[in-house]
Amino acid sequence: MADARDLTVRGGERDAVVPAREWFARDVRLVARDLLGALLTRRAPDGAVTLRITEVEAYAGTADPGSHAFRGETARNRTMFGEPGHVYVYRHLGLHHCMNVVCSPPGEASAVLLRAGEVVGGADLARERRAAAGVTRSDVDLARGPARLTVALAIDRDDDGADVTDPDGDLVLRVPDRTADRAADRAADRAADEVATGPRVGVSGEGGRADRFPWRVWLAGDPTVSPYRAAESRRRRR
Repeated sequence: MADARDLTVRGGERDAVVPAREWFARDVRLVARDLLGALLTRRAPDGAVTLRITEVEAYAGTADPGSHAFRGETARNRTMFGEPGHVYVYRHLGLHHCMNVVCSPPGEASAVLLRAGEVVGGADLARERRAAAGVTRSDVDLARGPARLTVALAIDRDDDGADVTDPDGDLVLRVPDRTADRAADRAADRAADEVATGPRVGVSGEGGRADRFPWRVWLAGDPTVSPYRAAESRRRRR
């Protein structure tokens, strides 16, 4: 069994740092873009799994008709109104869990949905978890989509409110350290050129308008990015 405190991954960890809480207290669209390429590690008794984030969606709280927080605070979305740098986890249609990172100052309730990632550490454990939950065709599919991502990381409602800014926590996020050296800066600049944008998946009504909310962002050409699906007739909010 892997050491549950292990942070070793297949490359990328050398110049990655755990950001301060203030890093998340920014415009949700900026945080969403900067989360691409970040490393998210989940530590559990059976081992650790790390993924590189490849696709996200931004949701701007009460200013966003596609957001769970659009109509104000409820028992379900309370975490979104709290401190940035925590995760908001909800169960979608009673079937699977989705995980968001809370952004902006407390009270604004914006969050970034983590849609997909590449498993770069603990792949054997991620495969076991995914196999127990359903068919996995290849490693590309291990965290390709928000439900698969939470299964691979063993995330559920009990993780709602977890603090990703705690280096010793069970769920920790690391981003490229732009101050490490100019090579890191150049790599980040190249990555920025490869970011694609488009409408959010499955969001209907005003919040699903591509001209107003092209707030799904992903690493162009990355095979782990999930396929786009238009909204169903039932209205969905995050």
